[in-house]
Amino acid sequence: MIRVANLTVAYKNKKVLDDVNIVIEKEERCALIGRNGAGKSTFIYSLLNLLPVKQGQIFINGIDHKQNHWKKHVAYLPEKFQLYPHLTGEENLCFFASLNNREINNKKIEEILKLVGLWDERNGKSKQYSKGMLQRLGLGIMLYYDAEILILDEPTSGLDPMGRADILSILHSLRGKTILLSSHHYDEVKKICTHIAHLENGKITKYSISEFESMFMAERGS
Repeated sequence: MIRVANLTVAYKNKKVLDDVNIVIEKEERCALIGRNGAGKSTFIYSLLNLLPVKQGQIFINGIDHKQNHWKKHVAYLPEKFQLYPHLTGEENLCFFASLNNREINNKKIEEILKLVGLWDERNGKSKQYSKGMLQRLGLGIMLYYDAEILILDEPTSGLDPMGRADILSILHSLRGKTILLSSHHYDEVKKICTHIAHLENGKITKYSISEFESMFMAERGS
């Protein structure tokens, strides 16, 4: 579903991503982990063509990401999703749902709001929502598009433990999706992900959860 070959990104002659090669298969849930500043957001921005790729290739669902029609296969949740504070939660969802130039599916709106636990608060202004509620609403907007591939940049950043648990529980409940999410909370993502993509010194190494656990335990024991 996602294939990256020989991706290199540099800022002011400093390589942030250094000849990265990785494949994320269909229906894998892969966590991109690394220290703050390691380049997780840079990698995601490169995937989404928000940063120009001068060296390397990226294919989304078999489509070169320089060709815009890959976008219909992907939904993206940035770390800080910009909502309209004067609109209710339901109005925000309806507005973003209308951007795909299709008639709004009211039944689906209800299903999404219930999935993210906001049905009872749907008529409240989003400016009155907690940060966790706002993040769940952003996740609901992303899920409305029913894309095959979900990319999330630090979806639990700044949330309290209950808010983080809510987001992870929703992601864990999804079926038939390929998920890439960035995080620096390994203890959280290991509960829902099938694989880990570890970013360090510009390189990405992909492991199954069990492989990463074995390596981590071996390093702690050495």
